[in-house]
Amino acid sequence: MKKLIPIYLIAALTLSAGSCTNDFEEVNTNDNVPNNVTPDLLLAGVIRNMVNSQVNDAWGIGNIVVQHHAKIQFVNEDRYLWGQQNGIWDNVYGNMRNVKNILDQVGTDDANGYKGIALILKSWMFALATDAYGDIPYTEATKGKTDGVYLPKYDTQESVYAGILADLSTANNILAASSTAVSGDILFGGGTGSLIKWRKLANSLRLRYLMRISKQKDVKAEMQAILADPAKNPIFEGNQDNAELKYLAAAPNQWALYGARVGSFDEFRVSKTLSDRLTALKDPRLTVFGRPSQSSVTAGKPVIEGVPNGLGDVPALNYNGGPQGVSRIGYTFACLVCNDPGQAPPDPAAPRGILMNYSELQFTLAEAREKGLITTGTAEGYYTKGVQSNFEYWKSVVPSSYGIDVTPDASYYTQPAVAYTGTSAEKLGKIALQKWIAYYFNGLEAWFDWRRTGLPEIKPGPDNLNQNRVPVRFIYPLSEQSLNGPNREEAVKRQGTDDLNTRTWVAK
Repeated sequence: MKKLIPIYLIAALTLSAGSCTNDFEEVNTNDNVPNNVTPDLLLAGVIRNMVNSQVNDAWGIGNIVVQHHAKIQFVNEDRYLWGQQNGIWDNVYGNMRNVKNILDQVGTDDANGYKGIALILKSWMFALATDAYGDIPYTEATKGKTDGVYLPKYDTQESVYAGILADLSTANNILAASSTAVSGDILFGGGTGSLIKWRKLANSLRLRYLMRISKQKDVKAEMQAILADPAKNPIFEGNQDNAELKYLAAAPNQWALYGARVGSFDEFRVSKTLSDRLTALKDPRLTVFGRPSQSSVTAGKPVIEGVPNGLGDVPALNYNGGPQGVSRIGYTFACLVCNDPGQAPPDPAAPRGILMNYSELQFTLAEAREKGLITTGTAEGYYTKGVQSNFEYWKSVVPSSYGIDVTPDASYYTQPAVAYTGTSAEKLGKIALQKWIAYYFNGLEAWFDWRRTGLPEIKPGPDNLNQNRVPVRFIYPLSEQSLNGPNREEAVKRQGTDDLNTRTWVAK
């Protein structure tokens, strides 16, 4: 039998509901949920998200396309069957909202260190996007909430880079005058002491990006001006200035790849291009980047041997007798349970998420000096510092418990393939090779740099699906066709066909 609700109770409920309408907003305000988040909390999240994106971009595409790694299963990336790659687009524009929130909170306070740091992050993030796609939404991006701009126009890559370089210069000046004790800075440690490190990053990035556009613009004066006044424009002075996220041994800030499925790690192996080049140089960094194949260990003659890039599924999986005959990725970067027989789990605090390092800067300066873009220093001096500092870097990163000696033999620097001798073209080739090695696991930077110089050589694999061409950009996300179609179409008409082989402005 159904129970009837007394009519007086219904009336009471009705009157009670009606009495709340006058203070509805007050009653529905949750005091435990903040309406505004302070810059320090936003900063930590942006750094973590973007550096993790950098690591994942290196793992999924960057290390593959420049042939540091190769795949033995699910080989589409290695054969250039890419489709849309939305990671950078989604992460840059998603996290840019919080960068804008920092800038909006700081406003016109040019003494606030958070403003300078936000401009540096904005510049780096938009550089990632434009380097990957070409023309992108820039001046109207992230203005939906504040300005009602929901269909942002695409700016030319040239104008995006002009904005990036201007913001980096402004950031350096803001931080020079700031005394902000920064919190939430998980990249450089925060406090007032981190401000100089952010300034060094800003100016080092300026040199990176000036070199990147040097095929299209005369950058001599700007590069030389940075180097001519180190007090005003400090740059990286050693590995201690590297912009890198040091991951923790425990969650939540662990090595970004620990969230990947275990089987994924065994799909990625050392590339034969990497193992052949470093073996020919007798370069001990190879022992950091790879592990001896299991079959060679079983035979008593351990050797790191890679697999060629761009093989089809069957030949890739069967190469050199199968997975036992191909080297796994280095112990420092391995998942916690992806170990060879008898091997202890790797140290989870060893991997780093690299934004930019000192070695890269030195190789950029070596190239600039060799090409006559700067007059400060010597090309050989910069080049030698670049090589030496990268060896020192990996010595500091690899735990001593691994038993890996990264010290090169004394003859390393005098061998013909390394010594800074030969024609200018030969010297530039040596700079590019060492820079390629130093770019290991640094997002897509090695690919961006190769696209500009064509050095060192990258040969498409025998089973590639891109007509023997190495891709030079990502296609725009397909969602842009439906959500921002006219602006995307205008960019495509201006830039060229929206495919993997259309060179963007910086690389033409």
